[in-house]
Amino acid sequence: MSDGFDAILGHRFQRPELLKEALTHRSAAQGRGRGSNERLEFIGDRVLGLTMAEWLAERFPREQEGELGRRLAYLVSQPVLAHVAETIGLAMALSVSPGEAKAGVTRRATVLADALEAALGALYLDGGLEVARGFVRRAWQDAMLSQVDPPKDAKTALQEWAQKRGKDLPFYQVTDRSGPPHAPEFTVTVSMGDDIGLGRAGSKRAAEQLAAEALLERLVPARVAKP
Repeated sequence: MSDGFDAILGHRFQRPELLKEALTHRSAAQGRGRGSNERLEFIGDRVLGLTMAEWLAERFPREQEGELGRRLAYLVSQPVLAHVAETIGLAMALSVSPGEAKAGVTRRATVLADALEAALGALYLDGGLEVARGFVRRAWQDAMLSQVDPPKDAKTALQEWAQKRGKDLPFYQVTDRSGPPHAPEFTVTVSMGDDIGLGRAGSKRAAEQLAAEALLERLVPARVAKP
C-alpha cells in the first residue's frame, strides 16, 4: 500500500521498509504490535514538535512563549493532523487488518493522526531533519497561513464564553469508552445548562476539546472557531 506514497511525501526512501512500517497499523502487524507504526509515531511526534516550534518562532518573531505555545498546540492537535492526513490521502495507503478495515478504522482521527506522525518519523530517519522540515512546511502550510491571532483552545474559549454571560461553567464527563486497550476511544459529553456537546477521540483530553468545540459551534454558529 506504500507504493507511490513516497512521492506524496516528497522523498525517495533509501530504506523503504521504514515507510512500510510507518503505514502499518497495529492490527496488521505481527505479534504484540511488532512492525507497527507505533515506534515511528513516537519519533515523529518529537520531530513535528521541533520543526513546528522552529517555524512558529521564525514566522512570529515578536510573540512570546504563551502565544507561540497556543499556536503550536493547535497545529499539532489531533483534528489538524487528521485533516492533513486526509488531504494527502494517507488513509488509502494504510495497511490494516481486514476486520479493522471493515470497521472503518482508517477513518478515525486518532489512527490518521498517529500514522501521519509515523510517516514523519520515517522521513526523519531516512532523510534527516531537512527532509522532515520540508514536508511539514508543505503539508501544514494552509493551517499555518490561516492563523492570524494566537488561537484559544476550545475548552478555554467555552469557559470564557460562559463567564462573560453569567452562565454555568462547562461540566465534562466521560460517557463511553470503546476499542481495545491499545487503541481506546473516549466519548466525552460537556454540558452547560441544557446545552451539550459530544467529542470522541483516542484520549480524554482530546475528546474534551472536541466536545467543547462541538458545543461552541452550537452556541455561536457564526464564530470563527479555528484560525
